[in-house]
Amino acid sequence: MENEKKTVTMEKIISLAKQRGFVFPGSEIYGGLQNAWDFGPLGVELKNNIKAAWWKRFVSHRGDMVGIEAALLMNTRVWEASGHISNFSDPLVECEKCHHRFRADTLDGDKCPDCGGSFMEAQQFNLMLKTSLGATADKANEVYFRPETAQGMFVNFKNIIDSTRKKLPFGIAQIGKAFRNEITPGNYIFRTREFEQMEIEYFIPLPKNDAEWEEYFEAWRKEMHEWMTDLGIKPDDIHELDVPKEDLAHYSKKTIDFEYDFPFGRKELYGLAYRTDFDLKNHGEKSGANLKYKDAETGEEYYPHVIEPTFGVERSVLAAMCSAYTEEKVGSGGSEEGEEDMRVVMKFPKWLAPVKVAVLPLSKKDELSSVAKKIATELRESFTTDYDETQSIGKRYRRQDEIGTPYCVTVDFETLNDNAVTVRDRDTMKQERIAVSDLKKYLAEKLAE
Repeated sequence: MENEKKTVTMEKIISLAKQRGFVFPGSEIYGGLQNAWDFGPLGVELKNNIKAAWWKRFVSHRGDMVGIEAALLMNTRVWEASGHISNFSDPLVECEKCHHRFRADTLDGDKCPDCGGSFMEAQQFNLMLKTSLGATADKANEVYFRPETAQGMFVNFKNIIDSTRKKLPFGIAQIGKAFRNEITPGNYIFRTREFEQMEIEYFIPLPKNDAEWEEYFEAWRKEMHEWMTDLGIKPDDIHELDVPKEDLAHYSKKTIDFEYDFPFGRKELYGLAYRTDFDLKNHGEKSGANLKYKDAETGEEYYPHVIEPTFGVERSVLAAMCSAYTEEKVGSGGSEEGEEDMRVVMKFPKWLAPVKVAVLPLSKKDELSSVAKKIATELRESFTTDYDETQSIGKRYRRQDEIGTPYCVTVDFETLNDNAVTVRDRDTMKQERIAVSDLKKYLAEKLAE
């Protein structure tokens, strides 16, 4: 089998994602909604696998981390104190001729890319998504959907300290939705107005010098690289951008963007920021609440500083799909029934694959399907399992390749005699005969590799 890693295009990813049930256009039967996407049966499994692995790695398996789930809507004073109402904006320009609007910092020239017209003077456009609470839509009832998950962790800092008695350094983690009224969303699920974040605020003792916070920063930098490798992303496809001082967010003293080579270009995948004591200090002073940390040993009180690793769920899904997408030319000796010369296979890491095992009876005849369905039911107790009995076995193998299923279990007429099945490996296409009584143990060991 000759492996030919083809150029991954967004057209291929989008087509496969819709056809196989990863991602659908939102509200499609009504013509859709600009840059809104729904995650189908496989997309949900993929997202859940990412979130569960992230939570286990960064929260459950660490003694210095706790979790939280804060509300999507918060008191408007939160966003005033955090600087979002005054600073969370992008430069917006409008074409005098066609009146299309663009982010000024993403344009290559000074003419409209759609019609060649001139632009009006740039204005700052706040990205907060506004709504109203209560029966009347007046100014007093205006609130904002959160543009990030971070502030829910900062405003609950004292509650966390009081209820858990955690000592510095420790972190608060959260997975949840955020909303940004982007001027120009696009590139599929890369930039959307509704998205999900996996975010950590890691609180550290008051640094006496740069070396002290840099040590924590470096530790998280390495953790993030390890996570990306586990996600199936090749290190050569990741690039660190040390954000220039003039481009830093208002709260940041240092930020690294981890950029990935997407098919549409090198773009930010994750971020790591040193937020100093900006957030706790501002919330403490604006609210009147005591958000300082008191060292039980020294009695010293201060605002802890913060290291913030941020992971986007949708961008994780997209990067994982782009990294997994493979086209392979199958040579002599590697063919299967119904197989064409080229196969598309999503080589997800086994833990990430949305379906772990597929049970495929060789025939739809009841004598085989009844046995196959029983095997599938037993496997579902331990693994996400698909059952498919339509089309030729070769075409069913191809479908499982395209959704990234690591192992296919074929029930054939020999099974009725020897009580064994054929297990096919996704990556090597090699097949092995396994006793039904040993199947669950065999698959558990293989999937743990």
